[in-house]
Amino acid sequence: MFKVYKLLTIKDKIRVPPSLFDKKKEESVRNAIKEELIGQLTKNKGVFLELVNIEEIGEGIIIPGDGAIYYETTFKILVYEPEMHEIVHGKVNEIVEFGAFVRISPFDSLVHISQVMDDYVSYSKTGNLLGKESKKSLSVGDKVIARIIAISVKNAENAKIGLTMRQPGLGKIEWIEEERKKAEEERKKIEEAKKEAKKEEKK
Repeated sequence: MFKVYKLLTIKDKIRVPPSLFDKKKEESVRNAIKEELIGQLTKNKGVFLELVNIEEIGEGIIIPGDGAIYYETTFKILVYEPEMHEIVHGKVNEIVEFGAFVRISPFDSLVHISQVMDDYVSYSKTGNLLGKESKKSLSVGDKVIARIIAISVKNAENAKIGLTMRQPGLGKIEWIEEERKKAEEERKKIEEAKKEAKKEEKK
């Protein structure tokens, strides 16, 4: 669970454009990394979220006709890489007729109305999703636990991630807590019944 965040050490040639020449070398390289990489999707790495620190900057190389300086740089960066079937925490930031949009890291992900809960769900006039039998409701601002069931990511701004909350242990935090309480009460009842049965056997 929760393996989607990764801290990577990367060694790469960073292009520092002339517009950053007025800054100190480390600051210019830092700005160049942020402008070039943050929010970008990289193959087999995920989406770069934040530059953590720069470990080493080599000598600068000027390529004729380019005008920029290239620095061989080693740096650590925080990466988010969604994985199929991963369990994620999120917050509902929009409710629409066909489901709920949940924010997980840099992405707005969709819980389709059919995947909100194991019940018939309808969209109410007040902007909530309501379960017909369970009377459960999902609203903007609710915190949820969900599972990733579909991924299509081009970059941080153009991502399609599908979630489900129908499986046991998933859903709105309050729903999960209620289910745990019910399960605990049921367990106690069973334990009590076993104790009573043993007492009867001894008589």
